[in-house]
Amino acid sequence: MARFVGVKLYTLILQVWVVSTLVFMLIHLMPGDPAALVLGTERGADAQALAEMRKTLGLDQPLLQQYISWISSFVRLDMGNSLFDQTAVSTFIAQRLPNTIELAVVSIILAVIIGVPLGIAAALKRQSFLDLLLSSTAALGISFPVYVLGAFLIILFSFQLQLLPAGGFTPFSEDPAKHIQRLALPAITLALGLAASIARMTRSSMLETLGKDYVQTHRAKGLPEWSVVFKHAFRNAIIPVVTIIGLQLGNLIGGTVLVEYLFNWPGMSTLLVNSIGNRDYPLIQGCIVVMATFFIVVNMLVDILYGLMDPRVR
Repeated sequence: MARFVGVKLYTLILQVWVVSTLVFMLIHLMPGDPAALVLGTERGADAQALAEMRKTLGLDQPLLQQYISWISSFVRLDMGNSLFDQTAVSTFIAQRLPNTIELAVVSIILAVIIGVPLGIAAALKRQSFLDLLLSSTAALGISFPVYVLGAFLIILFSFQLQLLPAGGFTPFSEDPAKHIQRLALPAITLALGLAASIARMTRSSMLETLGKDYVQTHRAKGLPEWSVVFKHAFRNAIIPVVTIIGLQLGNLIGGTVLVEYLFNWPGMSTLLVNSIGNRDYPLIQGCIVVMATFFIVVNMLVDILYGLMDPRVR
């Protein structure tokens, strides 16, 4: 198992290096001169001022030298400063990343709590009215746009029932109750769509496992149905479910733009969108590399979990 984990860690380092290199190259292909943006429209046309700003930002150096300087700083967890206010990129990320991780983790937990039991129930009642109802609801949940669902929940729970705030952010350290209240709607908005995907995957995997010979043998031996379903069938059917959960958790780190904007939740996605609009190269690079690294780490943890659950994997 130690060798298996070691190989995964080596692969993780290699993948992060490849991603960081690609991000650096692609960022410098973006149109627009960040030096001109920093100077503004009034001074951006001044060639001397533009040259001085490019020198200050290090943009006058050869691209290879810029890359070596950036990657060596990144290894030391120094991602540079924002082009516009000289605030460290790591400071922006440290402020926003915990909020996005919290939203993603709470959403995925809610999705698992909702989706897995519904998927098992649909599989056990195959081709029944309950199966048809749950499968249809899951298909509707997958196809429903997240911003429409979020707007509907705001109208229902904030304006009509007045149970939850429509948006905003309150630090947990200041008021835990208000923080949870403001987290509820965006987390539920994301969780409902994720739960539909998890329910469909759980149903499909359970149906395949319940048809195996060893399941029929356990039933023929007279084992209780709960033991056959949860101790034997679900244990072997869970790997595809873990896969979809891991992929969704990784995607949530960079895929919550609409939800964060709709509920005014200060996360990584909105920070990245704003930095792209400002052509803030260091901040864009930092956000993308951190998001990609998180996705790679989640996938590595899923692979390790495979090895713990199934000895054949390792």
